[in-house]
Amino acid sequence: MNAHAKSSAAVLDGAGCHGGQAEMRRAAAAAGKSETLARYAADYPAGPHDQPQSMCPAFGSLRVGLRMRRTATVLSGSACCVYGLTFTSHFYGARRSVGYVPFNSETLVTGKLFEDIREAVFKLADPEHYDTIVVTSLCVPTASGVPLQLLPKEINGVRIIGIDVPGFGVPTHAEAKDVLAAAMLRYARTEAEQGPVAAPRAGRAELPTVTLVGELFPADPIGIGRLLQPMGLAAGPVVPTREWRELYAALDCAAVAALHPHYTASMREFETAGRPIVGSAPVGHDGTSDWLERIGQACGVARASIDAARNAVLPAIRGALAACPIKARITMSGYEGSELIVARLLVESGADLRYVGTACPRTAWSAADAEWLEARGVHVQYRASLEQDLAALQEFRPDLAIGTTPVVQKAKESATPALYFTNLISARPLMGPAGAGSLAQVVNAAVAGKARMDEMNAFFEGVGSGNAAGIWEDVPRDRPEFSARYARRLAADAKKMGDVG
Repeated sequence: MNAHAKSSAAVLDGAGCHGGQAEMRRAAAAAGKSETLARYAADYPAGPHDQPQSMCPAFGSLRVGLRMRRTATVLSGSACCVYGLTFTSHFYGARRSVGYVPFNSETLVTGKLFEDIREAVFKLADPEHYDTIVVTSLCVPTASGVPLQLLPKEINGVRIIGIDVPGFGVPTHAEAKDVLAAAMLRYARTEAEQGPVAAPRAGRAELPTVTLVGELFPADPIGIGRLLQPMGLAAGPVVPTREWRELYAALDCAAVAALHPHYTASMREFETAGRPIVGSAPVGHDGTSDWLERIGQACGVARASIDAARNAVLPAIRGALAACPIKARITMSGYEGSELIVARLLVESGADLRYVGTACPRTAWSAADAEWLEARGVHVQYRASLEQDLAALQEFRPDLAIGTTPVVQKAKESATPALYFTNLISARPLMGPAGAGSLAQVVNAAVAGKARMDEMNAFFEGVGSGNAAGIWEDVPRDRPEFSARYARRLAADAKKMGDVG
């Protein structure tokens, strides 16, 4: 039995995707994926705990591919995982099919799964319909060592990109976006180094451009373009891009703006291409002023032009912030990667922000934001766990909690107004004058709803909580003796499997 078959058998032998991260990592390393896992561990360090509690990381890379024109997406993984990922992608607005290469014990162990993937890619590779095919390997195929690197790099003029996005190697869906974005940038950079490439659909920009990295509200790139204009610069493509040819334009820039700072592998591609990178974002008065200064310096802009750009916009931002103040104590957390720049905007709007948690890691491109916030008494928690977010809620007793679904749920249970970060906060214009007053309306409206929350809390008083919620003839009660018995049996089973291994 070869190494791949041994690893595949180990994954399928009673463990599978429910065997735990340690077992999956061990199997993946045994199957030849050590280099991939080591690169992910360096790019996306998990600590101090295992990893943040959020949706399946592969959703991030799936979402990037599904948003691109003339790009086909193929998944290989357990059927339950593929179902959940495709359901979530369509829930978030995907309007195209997701390819699926199923497997069973035989095809995984014998290596036929790779041949099935290869056959599916050849059938899909029609240059009339696609520029690119993205094949994403999920947890079990990755742990079994399915060698996507052996797929052809190109078929009939269609690019083939294979990536591994296991939940035991990539901590969050935000970072999984980086996995695919970086793989595409690497491919496009190699093409550009070999000869002429296609121009953007709208043609090449007349001015030097600044590539924008992060998933932005549609109005933000337009606003950033206006900020850059007095310096003789233009806003370039947004990475992740919406079509392949935009990748060439993204690489052909004067500087890169790491607006969302967790795109570590993508930044490596820009650095390899010799492009300077600027962190933070043009949010609020201080953020916009500092960002324009550093962008101007990175692009070699004359001092007079930098000052002109700042003078053209800072008074308007100051006025917008003053016109829409936020007077509330707030805690905030999220897993999109934009948490720190949103936190800066809240503070400049007048909010008493006590805590900001992000599921993403500390990087060089968020350092300025963290320092600015900490200097103003805000606790910044990278790789925040749900427990840390809830502890902040308990400690600071905010007027408003902004956070993930379980944080919002916990806050509302205690009659604290709360807003879901992803849908209600990050999905708004944040940059420049347009962003200066964008948060105040929704935040102040939520804070003003405190009385309504108290009324609801009083109305439902006495109906119980957890498994005892509701109206019962006999209220359910915990049976700790059953839990203890099951815990002993599970421990014995785990020890038995360890002895067999």
